Formats: sequence, structure tokens, C-alpha cells
Amino acid sequence: MNFLSSKKQSSMAVIGVLMITLGVERSATAAAFNPAPLFESAVSYSTKIPRSDGGVDTADIYRPVLSGKNSQQNSLPIALLLQGALVDKSDYSTFASTVARYGFVVVVPNHLRTAISPTGAVTGLLTEQQQVNDVLTYIKTENSQLSSPIANSVDTSTLVLLGHSFGGAVGIAAIQGNCFPTLCTSSFTRPQALKGGVFYGTNFRIGQSGAGSIIVENDGIPLALVQGNRDGVASPSNAVLTYAGIQDSPKAFISIPGANHYGITNDDNLIRESIRPTLEQDVGIETIARWSALFLRGTVLKDEGAFDYVFNSGDALDSNVNVTSVAKSVPEPSSVLCLLGLGAVGTSLRLTRQQKLVKKEIHC
Repeated sequence: MNFLSSKKQSSMAVIGVLMITLGVERSATAAAFNPAPLFESAVSYSTKIPRSDGGVDTADIYRPVLSGKNSQQNSLPIALLLQGALVDKSDYSTFASTVARYGFVVVVPNHLRTAISPTGAVTGLLTEQQQVNDVLTYIKTENSQLSSPIANSVDTSTLVLLGHSFGGAVGIAAIQGNCFPTLCTSSFTRPQALKGGVFYGTNFRIGQSGAGSIIVENDGIPLALVQGNRDGVASPSNAVLTYAGIQDSPKAFISIPGANHYGITNDDNLIRESIRPTLEQDVGIETIARWSALFLRGTVLKDEGAFDYVFNSGDALDSNVNVTSVAKSVPEPSSVLCLLGLGAVGTSLRLTRQQKLVKKEIHC
């Protein structure tokens, strides 16, 4: 046996030990992680948010009930929920309350305006990019006032976006930092605090003209799309194209079989959606909220358990989703994972569970 073969054997032994060690640690993490909300309950209150155009938006704000060890000050990030076109804020109460229980202050405004779209002018509840900065400014003020229900409980340096349908398109536009026609009314500067987004039943063709390829310049900001496969309003195929156009990881596409366009709202919409869901409404809402919150916790808040659930273990544990994801090295030792990823499993991992294909890529 020459020196080279001995060295190769030694290297393989080291890799084998690393694979076993990381495998055990990952299994233990997956087994120990509980994807349920961090807080037992959430409460809400109504308020009015000043707009940069001089108007006012009524809004509902949801927060977890803090107690005991979970009562740390200035710890809750802001989650702005951008409503779907013509959908009232009250229709998101179950979803917003569930996300809040994962440790977010969820703001759900009603934003009334007239939008000039490729098909003409529309007046009603229609979000726009400027709400991102307006809401951030308002929450900073609320956090500093002792009389506010959320006083001294918000991390105002961290803002994430949630959105439905048209609101999701607005969120995708805001993450890119440019002022997009129909989705933006004057000018827009992306705040430094904006650090992630998850959007349901949306794509970046909504509110936009043209049928070319979709490019989403997200500048490294984590972005996920959640899509019901029975969506008769926002085409799932356009959501797939939008996901493919997201330039930077981490990103995820979370498909929910049996959910339609209104799977995120308290009730199905029999008038505006022609396809009925086969997934129970409450199950769909919980699933969308859980995956949205855990994606944001894992990528933005660096919650390792949540990250592993979204990008590795969660899909196999949840029969209500099909997940495709691309992640940078997980919040573990990156050099070891790259070695294992490239040397042992390559750049594409495939998991099969009950005829389901899950695609994941390792980017080192």
C-alpha cells in the first residue's frame, strides 16, 4: 500500500465520520424540533396608520401574548401582510393570528386607492409599495410609546413581508427595491429593515404587462412562494415561472395540493374563485401560516430548527405540501456541508414520499 492510497483511505474515513456525526446531529435536530407556534395565543387591536400621501389606512395588528421566558423586550420582528385585491383585512384574521404566534407583530392594513392597470382603472382595496415604509415608520412610533399595546416589544430593525395575490406581487416588487407601475404610485426606496418575504397565490405577472420571462432581482433577500394547486385566479404555472426567476437563494416553492386562491382567507370565495378546494379551509390556513412563519424564522431570524424543517425534514413530515427549495449552506459549518454535498450527494438531493418528488440544491 503506497502513501497515496493510505491518505485516500484516511480522507474517506474522516468523511465517513463527518457524515455519521452530522447525520446523527441532523436526525436529533429534526426529532427535537417542534413546528408548532412558539406562543399559545395571540391578541389583536385596531388602529390607523398615516400614509405618505396624506391619507390614513385602518389596520389590525396581531401580536403574541408574551409571558414568562418569552417576555423579552424588543424581540418581535414586524410582519406586514399585504392584502389581495378587494379583500378586507378581517378576512386574514386566522392566518395573521397564527403567524403572530410564531413570534411576529403582524400588521394587516386596509389600503384604499385607484390603480391604473393594463386592463384599466380599478378602485378598491389595493396595496402598493409605499405601505412598506409607511408601516415601518408607524410601528417605530408605536414601539416607543408606553401607551401602545406593542410598546418596547418590537425589533424595528427587522421587517418581513407576507402577501396574498395582488399584495404578493406588490411584496415581490418592494423586495426588488424599484418602483413598478401599477404596484407603486410615486417613488419607492427599499428600507434596510426589509429582510424577507413569503407570498401566497401570487406571481410577478399580476398587475404587470408583457409575457416574457420573469426575473426577480431579490438581492439575496430570502423569498418563498406558497401556491395552492387548485388556484383558478392566479395561475400556478405563472407562480412556477416566478419562482424560477428568483435570482438569489435562499428561496422555496411550497405547493399545497387541494387549496385554491382563497386558501389563506377565513372563508372560500364562491364568487371570485371558480374552483372549489378539496383541502379543508382551516387545515389550509394553518399549513400556509406554519410554512410562511418557519421560512421567515429559518432564513431571516437564523432559527436552525426552522431552517432544517423548511429545507430538509418538513416536507416528508407534512402530507399537505410539496416543496422545492434552494438554500445556501445551512446555519451549520458550511465547509463540511459543502464537502459532503459535493462529494457524497452532489448538487441535487431528491426525496420521495408517497410518489412525491422534492428537489433541493446545495449552493456552497
